Amino acid sequence: MFEYEGMQTAAALLSPGPEGATGPDGPARPGGRSGASRPTRRVDHLGDARAALERITSLRSRVSEMEAPRVDVQGLPTADALRSLLPGGAIRVGGSYAVQESVLLAMTMLQAASAEGAWCAVVGVPSFGVEAAAAMGIDLERLVLVPDPGDQWLTVTAALADVAQIVLTRPLGRVVPGDASRLSARLRQRGGALVALGTWPGADVTLRVSGSVWTGIGDGHGYLAERRATVTASGRAGAGRPVSADLLLPAADGAVRPAAPLVARAGGTDTGAPGGVGSAAVDGAGESRVLRPVAVAS
Repeated sequence: MFEYEGMQTAAALLSPGPEGATGPDGPARPGGRSGASRPTRRVDHLGDARAALERITSLRSRVSEMEAPRVDVQGLPTADALRSLLPGGAIRVGGSYAVQESVLLAMTMLQAASAEGAWCAVVGVPSFGVEAAAAMGIDLERLVLVPDPGDQWLTVTAALADVAQIVLTRPLGRVVPGDASRLSARLRQRGGALVALGTWPGADVTLRVSGSVWTGIGDGHGYLAERRATVTASGRAGAGRPVSADLLLPAADGAVRPAAPLVARAGGTDTGAPGGVGSAAVDGAGESRVLRPVAVAS
């Protein structure tokens, strides 16, 4: 790792060479009571100190280059739908993000970075749909899946942090804050970020779906078409005021995008205001009916 050529100890610089040796200034001159020739050496302490300093400076520079963390001041790319919910509109390098319950919302955190060529990894999320990921624009050639890491999920997550820029993991049990800090430092050095499906100690941002409404179903007929959801982002340890945004999660074409502002219907009824799982429809008499589908995977 280091080069030692030309380096000497201080003792070597001061000790005389073997008898009969030739010094740097010419042949050795005889001296001493026995008349034997002894080598003489003119010691340039200042020059030796300067040379040693240059070597040390060079080594320090090389070590710094090898150990310097990869810092991306712009952060990692973020989907347009999430920019208003994340500080700076980007995923911070070395940052950790918690997504409550919604696999689709967690998948959206990977979308933009993967589309720009970043490697992504998913650990312990067997419900992560490969077809849905491909439809969202996630590059499957740069996606590592470990659906069932067992009780080694943290070890696997830390190992994948060395090769993937965004790691999505589902914690199994309580996460020790010390482990979270070490993993964050590792991600910061490698230029990556963590997305946890569930809770995560010290998460920079926690995203949760605080309300949603489905459209597309009628009075006993039809299919679920799209879901309008209110996503709320809260800062670390509740710092700052929570921020909310209305998203189509998903839209009718399967994409995730910002939702258009609601338009009031006749009689002052908004069909699709977030706040509960259901879909409001208005009949010919102007009366609204709330249609509540059975449980739907997020």
